[in-house]
Amino acid sequence: MRFEGSEHYVATDDLKLAVNAAITLQRPLLIKGEPGTGKTMLAEEVAAALGAPLLQWHVKSTTKAQQGLYEYDAVSRLRDSQLGDPKVGDISQYIVKGVLWQAFDADEQTVLLIDEIDKADIEFPNDLLRELDRMEFYVYETRELVRAKHRPLVIITSNNEKELPDAFLRRCFFHYIQFPDAVTMKQIIDVHFPSIKSQLVRAALESFFELRQVPGLKKKPSTSELLDWLKLLMAEDIPPEALRSTDHKQLIPPLHGALLKNEQDVHLFERLIFMNRNHR
Repeated sequence: MRFEGSEHYVATDDLKLAVNAAITLQRPLLIKGEPGTGKTMLAEEVAAALGAPLLQWHVKSTTKAQQGLYEYDAVSRLRDSQLGDPKVGDISQYIVKGVLWQAFDADEQTVLLIDEIDKADIEFPNDLLRELDRMEFYVYETRELVRAKHRPLVIITSNNEKELPDAFLRRCFFHYIQFPDAVTMKQIIDVHFPSIKSQLVRAALESFFELRQVPGLKKKPSTSELLDWLKLLMAEDIPPEALRSTDHKQLIPPLHGALLKNEQDVHLFERLIFMNRNHR
């Protein structure tokens, strides 16, 4: 199996190389990058390109590693025992399979996405070391050893909110998605909006990259936010020249709420533009 990109996802050569390296090494692919750079979408497109089922595990701050393996529903078993339900004798009836178990149990190779692993507790990745390394785990309640029928292609994403343990990193193939340059960004726009006017794209990209370079921004606008902005610009039929307005009353681009997501960044951008115009 090799990943060569797809018509819906612009994958750079180094990203394709990273995916194929993880396939060859049979190791998890750890993807980092700014939020909104397409890390989650990568797993979806890899699965589609390889013709493999996609299983997704979206991690939250309260997520425990055990939930990816299985959960024992002791409450339901207790309730059934009080009601005299005969199935309480079969404890396997109260074992709920997690995403990892589903991937291990699949009759064909799957793509398993563990999304935003850095949101969980620091022990979360350590608790998955053996399972991801040996592709097996033990179910204590039923005394069953679950082994993967086919080793899934594991794609793990992180927004770098916290450092991951060294022992975990050693078991992964790592790739950092660089923020797209203007050429790559235009390719991404063309995929999503094939009929968009080239003048609007040029003006929007110029404003977008100019905005990202403003020093002191709390949150730089991402690729996904640029796409949202362009969608709005087209829907409202905003002309390209409006993005480079010389009107002193218009300090920031129209519909900037798609790009700037907090009031500090809006005020900062307004102050910088005001200062620049006063110096002209």
